[in-house]
Amino acid sequence: MNTHQAWSPYAGSSSIILVVVLLIVTGVLLYFAMRLHHPIAVKRPGVFLSISLVVSWVVCVVAVLVASYIYIMALYRQEGGHLTVAADHVTPVTMASALAAFIVIAALTGQRGFWVAVESAIVGTIAAPMIFELPFDLIVIGRISPPPPGTLLILIFFIPLILVEILSLAMLTFSPVMKLSRYTLFLLAGMFLIFAVWAVSGFVYPATPVPIALNMISKVLAFATAVSLFLPLEKVTEPVKDVGHATAVRS
Repeated sequence: MNTHQAWSPYAGSSSIILVVVLLIVTGVLLYFAMRLHHPIAVKRPGVFLSISLVVSWVVCVVAVLVASYIYIMALYRQEGGHLTVAADHVTPVTMASALAAFIVIAALTGQRGFWVAVESAIVGTIAAPMIFELPFDLIVIGRISPPPPGTLLILIFFIPLILVEILSLAMLTFSPVMKLSRYTLFLLAGMFLIFAVWAVSGFVYPATPVPIALNMISKVLAFATAVSLFLPLEKVTEPVKDVGHATAVRS
């Protein structure tokens, strides 16, 4: 009976390329973080777009659940009915981080009213793990050896999963207090830096202490990144001149 691991590690030049790409992403994020002096607010979507995002998200979540069942059953058949999955050490950290993120975001946004705080906490907590999962899935998708029908099974599983991740991030715009600050970019750069360190060893499956620790740290940084979107930072703007009024006065 073999213990199943979700992906095989990178090796040789592929590992080096992954490290370089992740370090480049880290550098770009640090560059923009140092140049971003004032937080950037995002316009909230209208009612129709908001409803469309939520409906699409629910449909994709259902599709992921169905695809997960199909994938697990195909894997179970491939293993002859004997499937043992490696111990999951990261989920407790994820759940604890989610609870902490919900409480902190609600506290940070509470001065804007109860419903704004609840809405912000919900969308922030949903998006937080996706900040980790989207780049993570793009890294490991090419290292998976799925059971038959192979590539088709990967597409069935990962297409709705990546859509869920993108839609979850898009729903952050529902909060009227969400804004991008340099702290968000610094924390996101920290997550990618941990990914780069992890990639040095081939981005191996977290079954031993070091990759488990790197997985946990990067996951916590993803939740911290989401929380930073709701920090009570003042938005500084330049005074806007009314050109038409000024012209009329001079006339």
